[in-house]
Amino acid sequence: MSDLELKLFLYLIVILSAIFHEYAHAWAALYLGDPTAKNAGRLTLNPIAHIDPFGTVLLPLFLLFTGGIFIGYAKPVPFNPYNLSDQKYGEAKVAAAGPISNILIALIFSVVIRFVALPQFWGMAVSYIIFINIILALFNLIPIPPLDGSKLLRAFTSFDLSFGGGFLGTVLALMLAFMFLPSIASFIFQIFTGFPA
Repeated sequence: MSDLELKLFLYLIVILSAIFHEYAHAWAALYLGDPTAKNAGRLTLNPIAHIDPFGTVLLPLFLLFTGGIFIGYAKPVPFNPYNLSDQKYGEAKVAAAGPISNILIALIFSVVIRFVALPQFWGMAVSYIIFINIILALFNLIPIPPLDGSKLLRAFTSFDLSFGGGFLGTVLALMLAFMFLPSIASFIFQIFTGFPA
């Protein structure tokens, strides 16, 4: 696989995993009684419904091909917390659905890589899928707005963190992610798969 092919492959993994993440939010919201995401056409795995032109296409491709790093996102799923049947923990459940979906993807492919003799190329591809989904789950669990972890923190504690809006929160979360997530994700990857990342 050439460098270009590898970058495009990584791009597809991250984007498709992020889309599944957003679909999980939409499904959880509907399950808890809020049809907002469904009515907005977001209860689908069709990538077109979740693509943000800047965050899903322009920004990640620009960074991937100029700096070798990757930052990207899909459109956040809209939901109305006042429609949820569980008013105490409903918002936290919707928030948790996204990271849980990424962990499930990582676990499913971990079973594959543990028990199926894959050719070298497919073994590498599956490893990337596992590692990227672990990273996505961990990143979204950082308890800083606008990430999912902030909603979980607010639901179970008295903390309601704010860093001047979503932009500053995202910058701080990215700083923490670059410092700590690779080593944590590598440890979880080894637990899931049985071999080091």
